[in-house]
Formats: sequence, structure tokens, C-alpha cells
Amino acid sequence: MASSRVPQQLFLQGVAAVYLFAFASLYTQIPGLYGPEGILPARRTLRPQGKGRWQQLWETPTLLWEAPRLGLDTAQGLDLLTLLGTVLALGALLLNCLRHPFIYLLLWAAYLSAYQVGQVFLYFQWDSLLLETGFLAILVAPLRRPSKPKTPQGGLAGTLPHEDLPFWLVRWLLFRLMFASGVVKLTSRCPTWWGLTALTYHYETQCLPTPAAWFAHHLPIWLHKLSVVATFLIEIAVPPLFFAPIRRLRLTAFYAQALLQILIIITGNYNFFNLLTLVLTTALLDDRHLCAEPGQRCPKKKPTSWPKALLTTLSLLLELTVYGLLAYGTVCYFGLEVDWQQRIVVSKTTFTFHQFSQWLKMVTLPTVWLGTASLAWELLVVLRRWIQVQGWSQKFFAGVQLSTLGTATVALFLISLVPYSYVEPGTHGRLWNGAHRLFSSVEHLQLANSYGLFRRMTGVGGRPEVVLEGSYDGQHWTVSLPRRCREIEFMYKPGNVSRPPPFLIPHQPRLDWQMWFAALGPHTHSPWFTGLVLRLLQGKEPVIRLVQNHVANYPFHKQPPTYLRAQRYKYWFSKPGDQSRWWHRQWVEEFFPSVSLGDPTLETLLQQFGLKDKSPLRARSPSSALAQTLNWVRTQLSPLEPSVLLWGLLGAVVAIRVVQTLLAPRPLQSSKQTREEKRKQTPKKDSRTASEQAAPNSNSSDTWAPRRKK
Repeated sequence: MASSRVPQQLFLQGVAAVYLFAFASLYTQIPGLYGPEGILPARRTLRPQGKGRWQQLWETPTLLWEAPRLGLDTAQGLDLLTLLGTVLALGALLLNCLRHPFIYLLLWAAYLSAYQVGQVFLYFQWDSLLLETGFLAILVAPLRRPSKPKTPQGGLAGTLPHEDLPFWLVRWLLFRLMFASGVVKLTSRCPTWWGLTALTYHYETQCLPTPAAWFAHHLPIWLHKLSVVATFLIEIAVPPLFFAPIRRLRLTAFYAQALLQILIIITGNYNFFNLLTLVLTTALLDDRHLCAEPGQRCPKKKPTSWPKALLTTLSLLLELTVYGLLAYGTVCYFGLEVDWQQRIVVSKTTFTFHQFSQWLKMVTLPTVWLGTASLAWELLVVLRRWIQVQGWSQKFFAGVQLSTLGTATVALFLISLVPYSYVEPGTHGRLWNGAHRLFSSVEHLQLANSYGLFRRMTGVGGRPEVVLEGSYDGQHWTVSLPRRCREIEFMYKPGNVSRPPPFLIPHQPRLDWQMWFAALGPHTHSPWFTGLVLRLLQGKEPVIRLVQNHVANYPFHKQPPTYLRAQRYKYWFSKPGDQSRWWHRQWVEEFFPSVSLGDPTLETLLQQFGLKDKSPLRARSPSSALAQTLNWVRTQLSPLEPSVLLWGLLGAVVAIRVVQTLLAPRPLQSSKQTREEKRKQTPKKDSRTASEQAAPNSNSSDTWAPRRKK
């Protein structure tokens, strides 16, 4: 298999970029979400229970246990962790020397620490995916930089035998993510996925659509159905090609996955999730495809012997066979037909749920064996490289590293089999008991997780949306108060029907996301919502900044409302002919009753959900230099809108990389390549004279004459 050194560097840079966005985005929301006056104060999650220090750290692995030693409360500790994570990620993104396992270990530990106290606002699949990917980055990052000189065979002399082994786990993670995401759409029995109509609802009912989602929503229905078929093809049928021995099949799988993620980015605000998935797809690339061997050009094709030509022909035939089977299966199982009269492609699901369940039982365990065989091949390859290492000392140290990383790779593979087998209960029960015990012992570290995105399509009858309303007397909600003072409009989620959807990738407004989940059920299923109502009635500025970053845009910025209530509406995208608004809506029911501070209903809910904190806040020394520094940084950055801050960081990274590229010295060419270029640049007249001088039968009298001395 071709070398993957450059894809590994792209992977490490991509992970650093995602960490940068994740930490910076979370930092802007800490006071409103987890501060002492936030919706879910983080200090409630860390209660010492008389256990030993190390036992407490193992059961709840977070560095925030040490915040009091620094004179900080839990929220300030979160500030410190996210700021340090942002700086470290920025350094790893820009500087090659900082792409070290220790740096990625710090990044992973910092995000895991925030995850432990993040509660419902950090319980998203992409947070788990970032932790799992971040841990793999620790193994992929090299302990030392390989030497640059070339070997006579054209490779790098510093190539390490084990350097490609942990990178295989990234490919396995990508397979689990995509295959499970495709399978759960059908195992959920959602009628929209089975009827291929899911995308006719998805664009307007997803959490935070983009302006492009409005246009995608109005595409023809037959194209939506065909897009669902393509989604099933990319997520279920293509992932096994990640382990294909033919590199062109792997590259085809890469471009298919990249296309899907780019289309999702254009039509939906899924923060850093799709960017992280694109980072995972680097595991399908190699140096040969990128033409990225340092100091080398893409090699020219040379005449090959007949065994190699035969092998190439057989590979091409196998590749064409795979493409043919994929095309035939798609046409057969989704009944694709071309209606030439209407110029559309007709599609429908031609298999039943029982047939799909039987197929899933038949293929899930073989995919486990496919991963096992692929990993075994990788182990054999690195073992062969280790045998070829010259020198006893170098072979010894390479053997130690290979043993360590090999054991870690096999262990992580076994751990990942448990959450992967959730897609098929029968396979889950047939796994080796040792894998279950190993997974249970490290489950709290988020080293392996189960995935399954868009399991069911919500909002089939209209997009549910919660709208908060405030009042000063509790009687006049629609008449006495103007509309702009009555409804509390959020920055990002749909509210005002005339406001276009935003484009805010890679920022994730976590309150807006949870508002989308809250609208899917009663408010009792979202206990945090009662905390939000309490803070808005109290007029807490950190929470108000989650709703409107510029407090002046908040309708009750001068005086908090006396009463609050919430209504549930259904939203739909406007029709193409309506140019004045993006949405139209209809009232459905009351979501949260009208309450005020001290209201028995509110007090009962706060008591029921454990949101009443009777313990007083611990007084912190105002002279703490670290606390004052953190407060100063917060004061300087708080006026910036989060998406502007993230795009500013991205612009700074791009500008610095451009300057680095312009100032970087050009690499010296090898002497052989230099001679080759000089030979090509020699005038034809000189080359012809040289050939005449070299000919033994030349008629020139000076051919064999000695040179004259000057």
C-alpha cells in the first residue's frame, strides 16, 4: 500500500483546526450556559464525595477538579481550558513542531474535561466524535520528525515502520460513522426514509438551515428521491470500499464521501461536524495520489513487464465489476426508471424491512471480519518494514514503538466493535466477552462511541418551533405590546419570518440547537428550559447574550419581563413567489405556561429538576491574578459575535500560512535532477556537436587530437 505520510499531516492539521473551532465556539458561550448565573451552572456537576483524588479523577475525568487550587470556580476553569485549547490548537495548526502526541493529548484532555461538565449542551454526537478522533490523533502524531534525505530507492530514509498503523484506525472510524448512519435510517422504520421522501422535509426541518436550504427545498420531488437513493449508496454500499486493495476504489470512495459532506455543509449549519468528517476522509488518500513526496515529482509511467501488466488488467476488471455491481444493485433495489416523457427519474424502495433486517444480520459480522483482515494486513506490512530496519539499536527502539502502538491499535479496534455492533443486536451478543469488558472499563473516556445521524425525519407536518414571549402585566401579550417587544427573537434559530436563515459554520450556538430539540416534545423533556426561563426573568446578562449578543437588540434589555411564557408554532419555508419573507408559520399550542419569579408553578419545576441551588457561592479572592486576567480577556472578546470571532481566527490562520509559504526557502534540487534539467536545456547545436565528437567514425581531424595548452 502506498505511503500516507502527507495525508497523516493533513489529518493532524485538520484535527487541530476542528479543535480550534470547537474550543473558541464553546468559550463564547460558557458564561450563559455554565456560569454562576448561567442556565446549568457547571459547579453543580462537581461535588466532592469523599473519594480519593485519583479515584475521583478516574470516575469523572476532568481537569476542572484542580480549578479551586488555582483560585478559580468551575466556570473560570472552563474559560482557562478553552483558551488554552484554542491557543494549542492554533499552534498545532500553524507549526509543524507542535504536531506532537503531547500537544494532542493536552487538547483531548481539555475537551474531555469540558465534556464532563457540559451536561446536555455538550451531549452531541460530534462532541463524542471529536473526542474519539482526538484520541486517535495522539497515536497518529509522530514522536519525532523523520529525516529528510532520500534513499537510493527514492523513499525517505527516516520512514518509521509503524507510522501508518494508527492511521488505519481513522479509516475504521470513518467506516463505522458512515455505515451506521446509513443503516439506522432504515432500521428506524421511518416512513420518509423508506418512501425516499426524507429530503422533501429535511431542508426546512433541520435544526439551523442555511439560505441554500430554501432553494434546495424547492427542487423537484423526483430529484429529492434520487438524492435519498444516492445517500443510501454513499453511506451503506460505498464504505466497505474503504478497505479495498485497489487504490482507485478507495479514491472513488473518498470523492463520494467528500461530495456528500460538502453538500451538507452548503445546506445546513452543522458546526464542525462535517468538517471533522472531511478530516477523517484523509485516511483514504495516499502520497502518490497527492503527488506529495517532498522534493519529488509525479513519476512518469515506465514500460512494465507482462506479469505487472496482467495484474493491472485484472485490477481494472475487478474495479469495473465493483462499479457494475453498485450500479446494478442501485437500479434493482430502488427501482430506478427513466420516464422519458416527463424527463424524470422514477425511484422506489423494492425491498421490505424484513429483507433488510436479514441482510443486515448477514453482513454486519462479515464487516467485522473485513476490518479484522484489513488490520491484520496492516500489521504484517509494518512487521515487514521492521524486519528491514538496519542496526540493532534502531531495530530495538523501532520494535518497542511498534509493540506499543500495535497493542494500542488492536485494543482500540476491539473496544470499537462493541458500539459498532449496536446496529445489529444479534451481532452485539456474539462478540467476544473480552471486548465487552474492555469497552466497559474505558467507556467514560469516550474512546469509542456509537453513531447514527438523522435516524428519523422530524417535522413531517411542519417544523415545530418554540417562541418565547414576555409581558409586564401578564394580561397583554398581543394587543398592548408591539410585536417586537412581545417575542424574544434568537440570533440564529427561526423566529422572525422575514429574516433569512444564517450561515454560521463552524460556530455552534448550543442553546439554539437545544431549542430545536425542545420543540419536539413537552417542556418537561427538556428540564434546562425551566432554567432558561428563570434566568430571563432575572434579567441575567450572560444568558441574554446567548439570545442576542448585542443586548440592545433584546426587547427587554432595559427591564426584565415580569412574566414569561412559550408558544409552539409550526414553520414552513415560504413559496418561491413570496419575496417578502422566508417562512410562514401557524400557532399550535402553549408550550410553557405563563410564570413569574416566585410563581408556585415555576418553583415546583425548579425543585423537580434540581435547578434550585441552595448552597451559597464561594467567595473568591478578587486579587487573584489569573482570575483577573481571565475576566479581562472575557471583557475584550465579549462584544464580538461568535461567528465573527471564528471567521476572524480562520482568516488569521490563512494569512499566516500565506506569509509562511512566501517566506519559506525553496528546497534544493537533487544533483541528478539538476543534471537532467541542464541536459534538457542544452541547445540542440551543442548536443549535436557532442554526438559528432563522440562518434568513432567521424571525419573531423580534431576528433582524436589532444587539447592544446594555452
